[in-house]
Amino acid sequence: IPYYPDLRNRLIRLPIQAEEAATMARNYVNTMFSEAARHLQAIDGSRESYARMEMGGDGSPDPIGERERDFIEARDSFYLASITPDGWPYIQHRGGPPGFLRALGGNRIGFADYRGNRQHLSNANIGHEPRVSLFLMDYPNRRRLKLIGHAAITDDPALVEALMPAGYAALPERAYLIDVLGFDWNCPQHITPRFTEAEVRQRG
Repeated sequence: IPYYPDLRNRLIRLPIQAEEAATMARNYVNTMFSEAARHLQAIDGSRESYARMEMGGDGSPDPIGERERDFIEARDSFYLASITPDGWPYIQHRGGPPGFLRALGGNRIGFADYRGNRQHLSNANIGHEPRVSLFLMDYPNRRRLKLIGHAAITDDPALVEALMPAGYAALPERAYLIDVLGFDWNCPQHITPRFTEAEVRQRG
């Protein structure tokens, strides 16, 4: 059950119907569940419910809706996972002002890549293997959204400029475009609420 802040800054619960949740995550779970995972689910007694979530999955992307777009564009940071050519998982934090991660229509999202430590790990990984995973957190409301997709990197000046947040003190060097294949909303269990300085001031 996700949490949403109302106009008075209280936390209210808005339940999601199980059928809707299953539809949203259909291609995500169908893609991510290996046969080994399904076997362990069967041993643990959870396979029947997860099989229902996978039902009808045919590789078609989970369509990003208004709820997902709003959540994505409200984030001021996320975690990006890629794979090295040697098969090691690598996770990188990306941040910026709220809205720096943009929904670009359909299932495509993107962001401007700023000059950093010049290690180029994510750039090199994606050049070798475009599959990526993103982890988006909303700590105050204890929500999280997981995304999987295929990433591409471009240095097209017009696109880089279009994705660069106005007035943000960073030097953009390239743009990341990610075609989302699947997504999954997680439960709020074990998420400790955390607040930015601005959110603390807003709550008084």
